[in-house]
Amino acid sequence: MNPLMAVLHVEVLKLRKGKLLWAVLAAFTFAPLMGGFFMFVLKNPEFAKTAGLLGAKARIAGEASWPAYFSLLAQIIAVGGLIVFGFVASWIFGREYTDRTIKDLLALPYHRGVLVAAKFLAVMATTGLLSLYVTGLGMVIGWGIGLAGWSQSVLQNGLAAIVITALLTISLSAPVAFFACWGRGYLAPLGFVVLMVVFSQIIAAVGYGAYFPWSIPALYSGVAGEGYDLKAINIFIVLAASLAGGAGTWAWWLYADQY
Repeated sequence: MNPLMAVLHVEVLKLRKGKLLWAVLAAFTFAPLMGGFFMFVLKNPEFAKTAGLLGAKARIAGEASWPAYFSLLAQIIAVGGLIVFGFVASWIFGREYTDRTIKDLLALPYHRGVLVAAKFLAVMATTGLLSLYVTGLGMVIGWGIGLAGWSQSVLQNGLAAIVITALLTISLSAPVAFFACWGRGYLAPLGFVVLMVVFSQIIAAVGYGAYFPWSIPALYSGVAGEGYDLKAINIFIVLAASLAGGAGTWAWWLYADQY
């Protein structure tokens, strides 16, 4: 078997037999359910009146229509994905240190770069499937509610926005992987994720979110309440952060002392 496929098979087995997938699935199931409930409240004004404050909160989602709902799903992936995808990356890379299995991996007759590549592929596959799950579940909920404004163009534009948002957010998992290796566990990467989420809110609030990698997916998804046209500089900034994290992780596995 090809070395990369062999190591990737092991990573898939770890994911299947671990509890990580169930935890992140539960977290990402709750988000579209709440989004659908907000849409239901907006679609039923009488219920919104009786709900009081809940009705006011639901207005954050905008109008009860498919374009607004697709935007809400993109925002769920952009904001929630920073945390959930970061947790996935920290688990896949950090658990080797926490479970003390790093020495077993390094003893395998494979180049260390192959081990890193397999782990990144596992991160991308897991986070990509999670994004697909959120989108699919969200669409089922939207159909169940009976949202207005469905059309082929709305579907294409909505899915395109979700895919681009997901790709941007997934790319930012690479720096988390580096901190998982550098911190030799879960605490450092999770602390880094929380810090980036806080910084993204602050930097976006002062008007410089378009130049901070962790603010760009949320801005593009429309979390600020208005559309944002993605520019080449925005993509470059996100890719630069992703490549820096990937290169740092690769260099750490190849040159850092492992113990």
